[in-house]
Amino acid sequence: MTDRPRMRLHAGEVEAADWHVEELSNVLRRLREAAPDVTGRPLLVAVDGRGGAGKSTLVQRLCEFVPASGVVHTDDIAWNHACFDWGQLLTEHVLKPLHRGEAVEFRPRAWTDHDRPGTIRVPAGTDVVWIEGTGVIRTELAPWLDASIWVQGDLDEQERRLAARDGDSAAQRQHIAAWLAEELPFLLREQPWRKATIVVAGTIDLPHDPDTEIVTAARVIRY
Repeated sequence: MTDRPRMRLHAGEVEAADWHVEELSNVLRRLREAAPDVTGRPLLVAVDGRGGAGKSTLVQRLCEFVPASGVVHTDDIAWNHACFDWGQLLTEHVLKPLHRGEAVEFRPRAWTDHDRPGTIRVPAGTDVVWIEGTGVIRTELAPWLDASIWVQGDLDEQERRLAARDGDSAAQRQHIAAWLAEELPFLLREQPWRKATIVVAGTIDLPHDPDTEIVTAARVIRY
């Protein structure tokens, strides 16, 4: 185990501890063990974390490790709909069909209303479906998810990443402020860092092989 300096986190978020390097094969084993009775359908794993924490990067690595993966981004469910009030849409049009072992082909109404092309698609025969997005580890969705990952990161680094990705214009700062006005109370209420099967470091860079390993926490500090 490796002791690290504490991250700067939003008020109320508890910090994980005992960061260490873990093989992706062992991470996948632990996720499967969280739902040992899954048969005839994919394992459904939530990947949650704040903006800039590294969720999408982690999912990309997991997909490379598990080639028969599907991915659903909750941003696509939420697009022109609501920041966090999308749980029912996700459940009815994605999670329930996947539980029945069916493929998913879902075009949200907001996509049609705003002329966005395409659909949210998960083909049949996938081994694992990663449901990625801020707010996906929530009580409302717990019956439909088999396991979960919380990606914890230092706020300073997350803010730097967001600025590099999305810019730092006045409009972008206003967007972030409006988002945080909903995100902060939502996550404080749900406390996904306490519910997650595994906590992954999004901003701690211990030496490891990114193709086969990630940095995880042995425990969450409860105080």
